[in-house]
Amino acid sequence: MSSQTRSPVLITTGEPAGIGPELTLMLAAQGRLPENTLAVGDPNMLRQRAVQLGLHVDVVETAPGQGVASSSGRLAVCPVQLKAPAIPGRLDAANARYVINTLQTAVDACQAGQAAAMVTAPLHKGVIIDGGFTGFTGHTEWLRDACGVEEVVMMLATEAALHAQVPGWAGGADLRVALVTTHLPLRHVADAITYERVMRIIRLLVADLKRQFGIAAPRIAVCGLNPHAGEDGHLGREELDIISPALEALRGEGLDIHGPVPADTLFTPRHLAGVDAVLAMYHDQGLAVLKYAGFGQAANITLGLPLVRTSVDHGTALDLAGRGIADPNSLAVAINLARRLADRRTQPAN
Repeated sequence: MSSQTRSPVLITTGEPAGIGPELTLMLAAQGRLPENTLAVGDPNMLRQRAVQLGLHVDVVETAPGQGVASSSGRLAVCPVQLKAPAIPGRLDAANARYVINTLQTAVDACQAGQAAAMVTAPLHKGVIIDGGFTGFTGHTEWLRDACGVEEVVMMLATEAALHAQVPGWAGGADLRVALVTTHLPLRHVADAITYERVMRIIRLLVADLKRQFGIAAPRIAVCGLNPHAGEDGHLGREELDIISPALEALRGEGLDIHGPVPADTLFTPRHLAGVDAVLAMYHDQGLAVLKYAGFGQAANITLGLPLVRTSVDHGTALDLAGRGIADPNSLAVAINLARRLADRRTQPAN
């Protein structure tokens, strides 16, 4: 499929006080945006930020289907207006609605067939909550609700693992890590891990590794929740009562599942050999390891959505905003992955 006939990939530029807008501008200035890539954000804010950073980028307003695309030195933008002026490094709850509007614009375009995928620059959960969206817990959960699906899976992967379409851990920093729970306080995690949830998450993970990554028979390694995976119930019973029965049932369905394994030893070559993805029970259990292995070289993928969504592996970095020193590589990885996944969805099944 030629670049002229492909629907665009949309980049929501994220928290306007953070580094999302400048990362997008930096990629445009460096000529690193793929053809038919559009940003979603406030054009005037982006123009001002480019001037502040000394970036020579022509910001052009457009919409999906208009035929105006980003190129070296040019950033095509689907306009969404700020609610208040944006100052790098200084959060303003008045712009919470603006951030949500950028996401809704991208979702609407994807669902209408006007965009092939969406890539999200980082947002700031706290300021969105302060802006009146009291139930907001993050991109992943918001997209789940916006798309009307019951369950999604948050998975991060390093760049090398994103390119791989064959089973097996290649060593080094090649990791795919998915999560049973996402943005929850740690004291709530154990209650959220249920037999039914573990079953749903693994089934969805396996299905999308097949559909989106072309892995015919995914092998999943599963972390325990407790230290030493519960030590036969002496350090917690979640493994005995919930996780192990769920894994055994899934193995009975023919899925290739290994675990539960103590999380402090699972991320070693012996346990990762032949593994296509690791399933961690909670956010920092798995993502701390992945980000140590490949921070800035990884992307976030939301599995289970009716659209393609990828994101960066980092936050808003308010302390770096407006200084032009943030690294845009994770955003570049996420954009390139979104295009590959979107193209894969358009290919006929074998």
